Amino acid sequence: MYDIHQTAVELAAASARDLPGIVAVQNHTAATSHARFATRPLRMEERREWFAQFSEHGPYRMLVARRGSEVLGYACSQIYRDQEAFRETVEVSIGLVAGSRGQGLGTSLYRALFGLLADERVHVALAAIALPNDASVALHRRFGFADIGTFREYAVKNGQYMSSLWMQRLQPTPLSQPDLTSPLS
Repeated sequence: MYDIHQTAVELAAASARDLPGIVAVQNHTAATSHARFATRPLRMEERREWFAQFSEHGPYRMLVARRGSEVLGYACSQIYRDQEAFRETVEVSIGLVAGSRGQGLGTSLYRALFGLLADERVHVALAAIALPNDASVALHRRFGFADIGTFREYAVKNGQYMSSLWMQRLQPTPLSQPDLTSPLS
């Protein structure tokens, strides 16, 4: 079991060297819980394209918590839908190794992530939480997320129908106004 208070934990932008640890967290979570809908282990090659969306600037960020070179968890804001209309919407996600849960690491990761997003053109953050998951629902509520609705039995994993609570957090972001001084073309 990990004690995140035992030694220093670094929060930093995720880099390519963190990808194996991130995939390990995702695979472990998918194999041992219903919090991820993956039904088979993910391979590194499959996650490289997904990982490429994140950068150190802009709305699509990924932070990791690590002790030395060991990834203890991650939080990210990713593309919600690949359409221009959703350019100010992100979907957030968080994952922690089992021994790091319940010790404030998720809170630290989200605090840092939302601090970064405060300077970006992000109007709404969405979260989909597989049910039941009281800890994740409570974490999102602490960060101002509100329940939007539940997709009931919309996925199947391990022979069971799965439901998700969708939550959102609005951030004040003024819409870009057209430049009325330039001639229309």
